[in-house]
Amino acid sequence: MGNLKFVKPEKIWLADHPELREKWVQERIADDPTILGIGDLVLKDKERSHPRAGRLDLLLQDSESTHRYEVEIQLGSTDESHIIRTIEYWDIERKRYPQYDHSAVIVAEDITARFLNVISLFNGHIPLIAIQMNALKFGDQISLVFTTVMDQLALGLVEEDEEVQAVTDRNFWETERGTKQTVAMADELFSLIKSLDPGLELKYNKFYIGLATNGQPNNFVVFRPRKHGIDVDVKLPQSAEVDQLCEQAGFDVMDYDKKWGNYRFRLSQEEIKKNTDLLKKLFKRAYDSQA
Repeated sequence: MGNLKFVKPEKIWLADHPELREKWVQERIADDPTILGIGDLVLKDKERSHPRAGRLDLLLQDSESTHRYEVEIQLGSTDESHIIRTIEYWDIERKRYPQYDHSAVIVAEDITARFLNVISLFNGHIPLIAIQMNALKFGDQISLVFTTVMDQLALGLVEEDEEVQAVTDRNFWETERGTKQTVAMADELFSLIKSLDPGLELKYNKFYIGLATNGQPNNFVVFRPRKHGIDVDVKLPQSAEVDQLCEQAGFDVMDYDKKWGNYRFRLSQEEIKKNTDLLKKLFKRAYDSQA
């Protein structure tokens, strides 16, 4: 550990602080939106005026996508008026700019149990993210720590809702979408997954080859055999570590689907054989992350 020394910070309740008010917190987030811990965000606007609805504290946008975040800050504990205001701003923005994906973000010092119960009723219909903020003092320095206590629910794949009507068979993928060789690649990848849970099985659907447990979808990994190679979706939170691992392996990462939380990349037979250990690691992470 070298010369590092443990220092116990002093927790400060900003709602009672005479100087550090909501405006100060707003400025800290505006200076570096990434401190919220929900992605590589950039500031689009602050104190955004909404006629007859007041001012939105912060409008942030993901630096690599069209996802926007309507952020409201509250010192102290959450209350009913705050959630109403947050949802109202989110609704105005999504209607004004429908070409973007939108999420409502509530930042407060205390996300109460009652508040979580209320907003959980909306989650899945209204994409709400609740972030608890802690102000910590170290001598004459102060820091803000943000912890996501409720993330927006990832909606199920559209295709999952159609599985009953869209079930196909192996022959469909071998002749229509892919080839016998690329479907065999799905088998090879599935053998790496099978070691995680012997109860898993392949399920052939019109849009993808998924996974199932006792007949029920369990799609933490999805395969799409093509005529040349195979596309693989792995349900994992995006991280710099995984990005680097894929880059080092030479994977053709097609994109990261933020809406569904999937890494999507295309593999050749050679890449599968060369990177068996890495693929096992990614599959296990995806499997464990659903627990």
